[in-house]
Amino acid sequence: MAVATSDRHSTARLGPAWLALTVALVAHVVDEALTDFLSVYYPLVSAARERWTWFPMPTFTFDVWLIGLIVLVGVLLCLTPLAYRDVIAVRMAASPYAAIMLLNGVGHLVASVYFWRWMPGATTAPVLLATSVWLLRVARSR
Repeated sequence: MAVATSDRHSTARLGPAWLALTVALVAHVVDEALTDFLSVYYPLVSAARERWTWFPMPTFTFDVWLIGLIVLVGVLLCLTPLAYRDVIAVRMAASPYAAIMLLNGVGHLVASVYFWRWMPGATTAPVLLATSVWLLRVARSR
């Protein structure tokens, strides 16, 4: 059975978009680690929890936070060959993955405007936004 050209083109783009977002996430994690993201995150989450007991964001030590992100990035990188093969489970995971990273990037930039200073992680936030939009477009192109 022949694959239509548009399907072949769409399939070929999921892998590069997935990989680009994952590499952007690696850069973002490095950015956050080098700019002491948790020193800003922890007080904000603690204050929100005091005000709203239902607030769902967790707090972490640096080691737990970094190891968790390294594991996450490792899993995402391991899924990259499947993205290149357009495995349906990876295509289905692509939109939530991209949406979360899009919100992450927006959050860093909005926080920078709100607090009137460049926040940890904001340097790589535009790359997260661009690659998230790319992956969202490719994942929804079918």
